[in-house]
Parts: sequence; structure tokens; C-alpha cells
Amino acid sequence: MDEIKIFSPATVANVSCAFDILGFALDEVGDQMIFRKTREKGLKIEMKDSMNLPTDPLQNVAGVVGLAMLEKADPDFGILMEITKGIKPGSGIGSSAASAAGAAFGINKILNEVFSINELVEFAMIGEALASGVSHADNVAPALYGGFTLIRSLHPLDIIPLSAPKNLYVSILHPLIEVKTKNARRILKHSVSLKDAVVQWANIAGLISGLLLEDYDLIGRSMVDTIVEPVRSILIPLFDELKKAALDAGALGSGISGSGPSVFALSKDYDKANQIAEAMKGVYQNSGIDFEIHVSGINNQGMRIIRD
Repeated sequence: MDEIKIFSPATVANVSCAFDILGFALDEVGDQMIFRKTREKGLKIEMKDSMNLPTDPLQNVAGVVGLAMLEKADPDFGILMEITKGIKPGSGIGSSAASAAGAAFGINKILNEVFSINELVEFAMIGEALASGVSHADNVAPALYGGFTLIRSLHPLDIIPLSAPKNLYVSILHPLIEVKTKNARRILKHSVSLKDAVVQWANIAGLISGLLLEDYDLIGRSMVDTIVEPVRSILIPLFDELKKAALDAGALGSGISGSGPSVFALSKDYDKANQIAEAMKGVYQNSGIDFEIHVSGINNQGMRIIRD
């Protein structure tokens, strides 16, 4: 394979109570990336958008992933990556993960799939470490596997793919402000009370059980975060109002997407997801803050090859 074009999906991570261990992929939002084999060895990047991200591979999340893969595989050719971002950096819906995971997937195709999917996750985590200072997998794993993924362990890497209930949809409001993951991590507490930990463990177990049983009510009542959301929500204007509007409109549950500022809400069908999006939009219409709205199903495929 000398050339491939892919869609790399946006993702929602943490999913309320499951900080750093649960995420899911979106159908409708993502990056497009083209990979071309070149005679000259090494890696080059061309950005095809207006987001002014670096093209130096050492400073680009997709670049550091590609460099690591080429160093290990040592092919007798190079690769040119063209990246068109469909996800704004700092949005909270996996912008860095889409680039990093997309690079891992696309380069592996050019290399004739010499690496396993778990190895691709590990490569993609190198990009996440550059972006956030922490090598986490709850965005890159669902981008590569599709659906929901549970990160049971990082050392060794143990990823549990989970299928999404058929009628599960997500509504997302993205305030057009930037919350850097590094900064959102710095404000988190380094210890929690046993009482809060027990509540959190129960909610995580309930959320996973709800997904497996396709029990929408259990999913909703388990989406309670007693540890991270109370701290990070101060970074998101009108967060409490957004969450209340989503729940009043019939959302199963609502929370911060990744490190924010995007706020997501899960619902049982597409029409309800649009109603919830409208309710969230109503909170922000007179706020003076620009925003974007996304309504999407759960992407159970993950990466998608685009055939022009």
C-alpha cells in the first residue's frame, strides 16, 4: 500500500465517573489524514487546515507517534502525513488522540500492518504524553477499537472493548474556549476520601454493567462523578446550567468530556439527543461565548478508510 486516506474519530473520555479508564468514539466528528509512501526515509507532516499546529514531527503529536513507529519498523522508505483537523485542539473531545491514533493506524497500514492493535495504542499514547504530559489511553483506545473501551491496566496494557447499546446517542456542547489537559490535570486533588472512592467505584461498576446489559436507566443513574467533576467544572462557564438543561430535557446523564470544556449528555434515541442539544444550546445562546453543537451516534468501528 503506497497511499491511504482515513477518518480518525473524536472521542469522549472519562464518561463522568470513569476517570482515565473509559472512553467512546463518535460517528460524526473527526480528523482526516492521508499517508503517502516516499522514497526519502523519515517522516514529513503537512497541515491542511488553519489551526497552526506544528509540522516539526518532534513537536506534533502525530509526528512523535510516526517517528517511534518508523524507528522500530525501520522500513526502506519514508512517509508523508497530510492532516486536516476536524477537531479543535483543547476541545475536550480527543483532538490530540485523533491525530495520534490516526497516525498509528495509517502508518501501520503503509507498513503492511506489522504492529498489533494494542501496540498501536501504545504508540498513540506517546502522542498523548506530548500533548498532556501524561501517557493515558482512554481517548486513543476507543479511536482505534471503536465503541466503548475500558482501560483495565496500563502496565501491562489491558484494554477491554465494550459494545455500545444500539440506540445510545450523545449530544455535545463545545464552548469555543481552550482548556489545556495539562492545566486541567494540575488542579486535581492527589488524594480522595475513602467514602468518595467507594461511591465512585460503585458508579463505575454500575456504568459498565449498564452498557453490557443495555440498561439505559442504570447507565444514567451511574453517571455520577464525586471526585473529578466538582473540581474541573469550575473551568467551564455555565457548567451547572448546561448539565441541568440536559437532564431536564431527558438526558440519561451528563458530564465533562475529557478535561473539558466540552460537556456531553447521553440519551436513548436520536430525536431525544437533538432535543437535548437544543436545550444545551439555549443555555449558551445569550452567554456571549461562541460554541459548537455536535449530535452523534456511537462509532463502533473506530478508524475508517476513506475511499474517494
